[in-house]
Amino acid sequence: MEHQHKYDKEGKQLCCTLEEKINQKTENHSDDDGHDHDHSSGNESTFKMFLPALISFALLLIAIAFDNYLPQTWFTGRTRIIWYVVAYFPVGFPVLKEALESIRKGEVFSEFLLMSIATIGAFAIGEYPEGVAVMLFYAVGEVFQTLAVQRAKTNIKLLLDQRPDEATVMNGENATIKKASEITIGEIIQLKPGEKLALDGKLLSDTASFNTAALTGESKPDTKQKDETVLAGMINLNTVVLVEVTTAYTDSKLSKILEMVQEATAKKAPTELFIRKFAKIYTPIVVLLAIAICLLPIAFLDNYEFNDWLYRALIFLVISCPCALVISIPLGYFGGIGAASKNGILFKGSNFLDLMASIQVVVMDKTGTLTKGVFKVQKVVAVDIPEADLVKYTAALETKSTHPVGTAIIEYAKGTEKNATVTDVEEIAGHGLKGKVDGNEILAGNVKLMKKFNISYDVEINTTPFTIIVIAINQKYAGYFLIADEIKEDAKEAIQSLHKINVKTVMLSGDKQAVVDAVAKELEIDQAYGDLLPENKVEKIEELKLQNLKIAFVGDGVNDAPVVALADVGIAMGGLGSDATIETADIVIQNDQPVKIFTAINIGKQTKKIVWQNITMAFVVKGIVLILGAGGLATMWEAVFADVGVALLAILNAVRIQRMKF
Repeated sequence: MEHQHKYDKEGKQLCCTLEEKINQKTENHSDDDGHDHDHSSGNESTFKMFLPALISFALLLIAIAFDNYLPQTWFTGRTRIIWYVVAYFPVGFPVLKEALESIRKGEVFSEFLLMSIATIGAFAIGEYPEGVAVMLFYAVGEVFQTLAVQRAKTNIKLLLDQRPDEATVMNGENATIKKASEITIGEIIQLKPGEKLALDGKLLSDTASFNTAALTGESKPDTKQKDETVLAGMINLNTVVLVEVTTAYTDSKLSKILEMVQEATAKKAPTELFIRKFAKIYTPIVVLLAIAICLLPIAFLDNYEFNDWLYRALIFLVISCPCALVISIPLGYFGGIGAASKNGILFKGSNFLDLMASIQVVVMDKTGTLTKGVFKVQKVVAVDIPEADLVKYTAALETKSTHPVGTAIIEYAKGTEKNATVTDVEEIAGHGLKGKVDGNEILAGNVKLMKKFNISYDVEINTTPFTIIVIAINQKYAGYFLIADEIKEDAKEAIQSLHKINVKTVMLSGDKQAVVDAVAKELEIDQAYGDLLPENKVEKIEELKLQNLKIAFVGDGVNDAPVVALADVGIAMGGLGSDATIETADIVIQNDQPVKIFTAINIGKQTKKIVWQNITMAFVVKGIVLILGAGGLATMWEAVFADVGVALLAILNAVRIQRMKF
């Protein structure tokens, strides 16, 4: 891969800023790209990165030795600068080159210009060792910056490696190796144990177990049954299986996830945007102040020494370089996105890391978020009609719906609905279905549907803690289905974790209030509202917004699109199952675990904490040394610490988030 190799082997030049590195897309994998990663060259590449600094350091030691231990003659006095120029060249030339290129692009006041002026100025006043040392330490700092960026990108590179380039396509008994990008929908892929699936598809084998860690962050194997969906990036664990391709290579869930993660760094957090604007204003002011430090004292001092004040001005320039801020802040956010992806949480931008850190209320849908969304019919009650007919008519109508409750009824019918004729089906949002089955008008939905059509029903069913589908046939109440959904194993842990960090929990559901209350009581949710239509959910969110609260809404990202849009952050659960979910939500939790909501907030808080630690440290240290430098109490060595030292400390602090356990 040409772009990959260019980044790995050439893109680690000392002259590249971290901002440029971070803003690059992780890797642009087109259909034709091959994953020819040179994993064996990592140590060699790192050595090449350090090589200019090592050469410069060795030459500097030689220059100092010659300068201090050779007899001081006219010749050595005139040529001593040559030794230091040679030592300066390996680390100084790339920076000087970048400074000139930045000026040519119209970006005059860059960190490269500051370092160039400071080191050339040091040479001009005869401070040769310090001039070389400043650039040497700056170069070493740049290497560490690049290594930090590589580490931050590790999780995304691992994701990219989950998409194989080739797959085994079966044509009868014949097996052919084909490029994944050339495989079409409908073709059959053979997947051996240990192999990664290249495209989304439908499992044709009876059963198979897959490792989905790269997609969901979960190490627990996921067992799939025949006709279930399997996704690109899953690793087959046991037996040879066959998969029918259902999605083109570029449209797979994994491709969409990779695209989303690659684009995430383009959406900057407010802190990042502020620092970038600040640096553009700050740098020219620093240059002007350095000029003032050098020249203004001539008007006030009788014993003015140009070289002395120029040295102070150069120290001021080195200290003032905004490297620590420009480096560590984007790196901190990038690390946060990487840490989240490692935990199966996809942020669409670093701005959402900031927002999650300030969330005060988490509003959750019930079905599919806190419950499994896998419904089972518990009881059927028929009124003035045989139960078999009630089941048949209702199941036939529900074949026109994709709601999980309808699926439960169809499963319960066991095929008896297949011979029925269904016409004129109408879905009434927040109520249920209306249609004709074998010429009979059927209404199937919640009690609000019965009220809408003025059909009386057994009011006692309102008190049962189950989901109820009420049926009317030809405008007459005909009975109901009791359907139960199961609460997710980690739902209570998720709510308790949110309460520990003082985040209020609210549940909104279209289900009846009795069911909602039962779930809320078991999970200890602060507030729960049932019997809600989509517009009612919007009203509840607006009420919370009026209290100036930062709100995250967690749902499927599709049916609740208006609520997702209104909330400060929209979170989609189980994003691997829905293309629309990935498009709609700001954050996608790749598995169905509610506890990941807390993890997302925690990562946001830790990222923001680290970013502000770096900002505070940089300003405090630089402020102190700036004052000392302007007063002549700090040398170039203190300046180097205030610049490169603080930058390195900030980098080490920023990469901590990638090592944290969430």
